[in-house]
Amino acid sequence: MAQSLKGKVALVTGGSRGIGAAIAKRLAADGARVAITYAKDANSATDVVKAIEAAGGKALAIQADAAEPEAVQAAVEKAVAALGKLDVLVNNAGTAIPKPFVDTTLEEMDHVINLNIRGMFVTTKVALQHMNDNGRIIMIGSCVGERNLTPGLAAYAATKGAVKMFAQSLSREVGSRGITVNNVQPGPIDTDLNPASGDWATPQKAVTALNRYGHVDEVAALVAFVASPEAAYITGANLTVDGGTNA
Repeated sequence: MAQSLKGKVALVTGGSRGIGAAIAKRLAADGARVAITYAKDANSATDVVKAIEAAGGKALAIQADAAEPEAVQAAVEKAVAALGKLDVLVNNAGTAIPKPFVDTTLEEMDHVINLNIRGMFVTTKVALQHMNDNGRIIMIGSCVGERNLTPGLAAYAATKGAVKMFAQSLSREVGSRGITVNNVQPGPIDTDLNPASGDWATPQKAVTALNRYGHVDEVAALVAFVASPEAAYITGANLTVDGGTNA
């Protein structure tokens, strides 16, 4: 595989499982040294690091709950200290609490907002203070941030709509440094959080054009391209990888 990210350093938040783990492994395969953050699951984070190292890459896991601003700031600084610099930030940490909005508690609302929006804000601000010119900031939004067909995701969709507008707006502030900011919007992807075998899967699969769930590697492939030098003229873009959910 071409080492399109050779010599680069990437930080992937929420990189211990699912889409984040696949992104971390793919960026490492493309030549980047990779730091991942994780909230609780140290074993899974260690597994990701071991898998990257077994394939000849360099990786580092840092415990940091993306909803805790001080932890996020420390994690970015630890990654830079350990790996020497920062070229690519992937804001992947996030969550959904699917339920009818009328049944959603204030605590659940706060958690989704703090993780999906505030955590992304804080991580991005600190990362920008360390990021090299011609760097890459990549948000993992969601296709429901543009168009939501699934009941039970009102609050989540609102946060991902915020992610979309943040990426577009920030791209205009950092473009003079050659830094691109893009929002990759997955559709239904087979993960622990949203398994293709789950009760919730039938309506999601039904609204895709391909009539299937996506694989984490299919999201990672798009992120790797956006992170690469070939994507230097793509910025402020919302790129769906959703099997045609929003078609």
